[in-house]
Amino acid sequence: MGKGNADVLQGTLDLLILKTLARGPQHGYGIVVHIQQVSEEALRVEEGSLYPALHRIEQAGWISSEWGISDNNRRAKYYRLTAAGRKQLAKEEEDWGRLTRAVAKVLRFA
Repeated sequence: MGKGNADVLQGTLDLLILKTLARGPQHGYGIVVHIQQVSEEALRVEEGSLYPALHRIEQAGWISSEWGISDNNRRAKYYRLTAAGRKQLAKEEEDWGRLTRAVAKVLRFA
């Protein structure tokens, strides 16, 4: 699928991160655990993908971050959705719905 496939996967990760943060502020490991649990272990996000994505979407202004203390008393960077991030999440969810409907049509009628 070439470069377009990487764009879809990157966009999907962004969507999963934004949706997770819509529940409230979370640190990186918490985001990974939430995605893994909700997907019943079907989706696993590696640190090598997560942190560059968090940095990219923070640069876009969709999330902000601040240092805090995690449940196990460790310093952790907590990420939260911004107003721009909420708008982007709505757009990403709409785009995802359109994409999945299109794929479903091809699978049904091909």
